Amino acid sequence: MSEERHDNSRRNLLKGLAGIPFAGGVLWGAYAETRKLAKEKDKILNALDIDASAPENTADLSGDAIRVGVIGYGGRGQHLIRVLGFAHSRWLEAVKNNEAAMKAFTDQEDLNVKLTGVCDVFDVHAELATSSFPECKRYKHHEDMINSPDVDAVVIATPDHWHAPIAIKALEAGKHVYVEKPMTHTIAETYDLMDAVEKSGKVLQVGHQHRQTQSFITAQDIINKKILGHISLVEVNTNRNDDVGAWQYNIHEKASPQTIDWDQFLGSAPKIGFNPEHFFRWRKWWAYGSGLAGDLMTHDYDRINCVLKMGMPDSVMMSGGIYTHNDGRNVPDVIHVNMEYPEFTTGSSREEGLEKGMTFVYSATLGNQYTRPTLLMGHDGTMELGNSLAVHVDRNSTRFKSMIKDRLMDPNVPIYSYDPSANETDGITSATAKYFADKGLLWTYRDGKRLDSAHLHLKEWLNAIKNGTPVSCGIKEGFEEAMTAHMASISWKLGRRIDWDHENYRIMDVPGYDLDEVLLGDSVIQPEMLAGI
Repeated sequence: MSEERHDNSRRNLLKGLAGIPFAGGVLWGAYAETRKLAKEKDKILNALDIDASAPENTADLSGDAIRVGVIGYGGRGQHLIRVLGFAHSRWLEAVKNNEAAMKAFTDQEDLNVKLTGVCDVFDVHAELATSSFPECKRYKHHEDMINSPDVDAVVIATPDHWHAPIAIKALEAGKHVYVEKPMTHTIAETYDLMDAVEKSGKVLQVGHQHRQTQSFITAQDIINKKILGHISLVEVNTNRNDDVGAWQYNIHEKASPQTIDWDQFLGSAPKIGFNPEHFFRWRKWWAYGSGLAGDLMTHDYDRINCVLKMGMPDSVMMSGGIYTHNDGRNVPDVIHVNMEYPEFTTGSSREEGLEKGMTFVYSATLGNQYTRPTLLMGHDGTMELGNSLAVHVDRNSTRFKSMIKDRLMDPNVPIYSYDPSANETDGITSATAKYFADKGLLWTYRDGKRLDSAHLHLKEWLNAIKNGTPVSCGIKEGFEEAMTAHMASISWKLGRRIDWDHENYRIMDVPGYDLDEVLLGDSVIQPEMLAGI
């Protein structure tokens, strides 16, 4: 607003108050107080200088359509393909009376994709795709799809133990790859996949879609401007307390050795007889999944890594056990992980050399759903980070000492808050939905419009394929999330700290153990077995 317009507005307000002596005085006092608060707010915002603007939501995807095949068309695969523009018939029938869901789907940007292939070892899933999308061909084996001239790129949404083997073969066959997290299931295949990406020259994107979430992008600017000061502690967590959260998924009534290619599902896993629980609830076993560290901690690790860019920890220690679902699973359902970064710093407002180092704490339970915030705790402030964010000044801050003294900043209230959905209704209908939303896994906002974050993440991948633009979660970021998770799981099994060798870019050996064998093993190594190590 120009000064002239401001003066005119003030004169008009005074004229309106002139004939109401008492009430006018009260209202003028309220107006003056409001103006004072607005000026104080401006001083704070100017001091912080935070950029909450979203990146451009543009990409030139014109020209020939990218032909995509999906490998793994269960729940996650179906969602990824839907945000690419392909909703199967059962989903459309289920939401036909849900105006909001239908509008969100139909309003999606056309990403200029053709769905030309589906591969799933469960006939019911594969046939759902082919019956819904006439141009989509079923491939009985993923190698047939990978070697097909009708597919340019693949989306991999299989159990964890198939992520890297399929991704490596696809890259070697000249296909671009979008692979779900965790990127790998073992240490060795993490390096093999890195080599495959470098040799192929193709685009790999890891499915950490929260990198598109506006609050996390804004958080990066807050860190870059050193508003929090030196961050010494980060706390993140997972809290679940229902069957889906504990991986107790429904077992399909049509599951049988006749409808499921059991041998192909097993792949590198131990050969056992047909077991529908292992097929549908595979996350409960190390043979196919990666436990809480690989399945859920990787989300939170990567959320913080995209903000702080702290990379690999010096060491990891994980404790916990099977305390809430003793149902035959061999992965823990309660864990506590400490990741140490003794050399990490986000910059200091204090004398040089006084502050250095950070502990990153992750804890999880599948037996309680009480909401705990994600906190980045610095000398000058603390950031609470979810689908929205808030910054609280620390009462002993060095950077903001004078503003606290002048009472411009109050440690009891946020000095900055940002909610990209302020003008929207999120429609969070359950604690589970809120959990995913706060992790940045459901939606974000661009130009005031709510968008699925996975849609934007896939769009970024497609733009990279078309135009050579960078991806936000490529092989480097995927390597860091996978290896950190592997260190945590090995630590739990061996009951000891696991260290990272930064110079040689590898996990330090534990004498007497093949760490991949430990990682894939069924049980914890007994403490007495480690005697003398």
